[in-house]
Amino acid sequence: MLERFLRYVRVDTQAAEGAAAYPSTAAQLDLSRMLAAELRQIGLDDVELTGHGYVFATLPGAPGAPVVGLIAHVDTTPEAPGAGVSPIVHEDYAGAPIVLPGDPSQVLDPDEEPELAARHGHDIVTSDGATLLGADDKAGVAEIMAAVAYLAAHPHPAHATVRVAFTVDEEVGRGTLHFDLDAFGADVAYTLDGSGIGEIEVETFSARAMKVTIRGRGAHPGSAKGRLVNAVKLAADFVASLPRDTLSPETTEGREGFIHPSRVHGSVEDAVVNLIVRDHDDAKLEQHTELVRRLAARIEEREPRARVTVESVDSYHNMRSVIDRHPRVVAAAEEAIRRAGVEPVRSIIRGGTDGAVLSARGLPTPNIFTGGQNYHSLREWASVQDMAAAAATVVELARVWAEAET
Repeated sequence: MLERFLRYVRVDTQAAEGAAAYPSTAAQLDLSRMLAAELRQIGLDDVELTGHGYVFATLPGAPGAPVVGLIAHVDTTPEAPGAGVSPIVHEDYAGAPIVLPGDPSQVLDPDEEPELAARHGHDIVTSDGATLLGADDKAGVAEIMAAVAYLAAHPHPAHATVRVAFTVDEEVGRGTLHFDLDAFGADVAYTLDGSGIGEIEVETFSARAMKVTIRGRGAHPGSAKGRLVNAVKLAADFVASLPRDTLSPETTEGREGFIHPSRVHGSVEDAVVNLIVRDHDDAKLEQHTELVRRLAARIEEREPRARVTVESVDSYHNMRSVIDRHPRVVAAAEEAIRRAGVEPVRSIIRGGTDGAVLSARGLPTPNIFTGGQNYHSLREWASVQDMAAAAATVVELARVWAEAET
């Protein structure tokens, strides 16, 4: 699993916001092609690389058992540098702060990270600090690949038929845009896109993307008095009006939602603020959305010469209602985690996965831990031992589903 992971993170697969192409970056296909070739080497003979960059494959198993889907995404976030990843394995971690040599200002401090402090004796993988690592979600990719290779080489005890899917553009909210559920053919599925050891995540945010476009009036700054309407300043005022002590990612936790301005760009004539709005409660999500609209409307109230438009698009919905209707999906995962020697922990995601969209479309798809931490950050890291436990969980999961339901 580790060898695969170190190989995959070196491939630049950053997604790009707002791109018309699918996938949003052609580089994602480099890893998709690599994975397709490796699946064929494992011995799977129905490997497919689709025109949209998805990789599908089947590992046949016990007849009559449900078909189990295993899903991870190949792309990495555009929120931090992701090209030229140089992974480092810090063996037998002794508990001291880890200074990343590519940028010594990037330090993993166990006093600030209890998850790291608890990994004394583990092998810790980081980047050199100049880029993210890519454990989100190449840890999941490596774990699925290692587990499928193991199952192919060890067909006994019996395991269920496994359908593998590697998606693209998950990080920009388009991971399942062209995902054909009928062609996938799974009865149940799991994303490997979680974090802490033993976690199975059964609930996500409901998510909405919003865009506030502000149109000002340009003028030469030397003769701008009474004429200039600066869209950049109006955008700054709008961002400053958003809640900070509440409804902000920096100040919320658990099921608390937020309004997060994620990107600002523009000029004097036009400025755009992109936001993501999240909550586990759909009614509260509507309240947050309405707050954004009210604050955007105040721009025109203060400056009648400006013009403001607000766009809103749903990204995904809380998968809890679907997962609750399929209790065996969660019970099987918890049993598999126990068989891998780990105590299962049900938790929620302060984010989303491809599984949230697939669940809404009728395929129950909870999320399983991968062992990665500090996602979307130059200080991203992963425990090799936790990743191995995730790969072992996948092996056990395929076997659990081949057993008669009791």
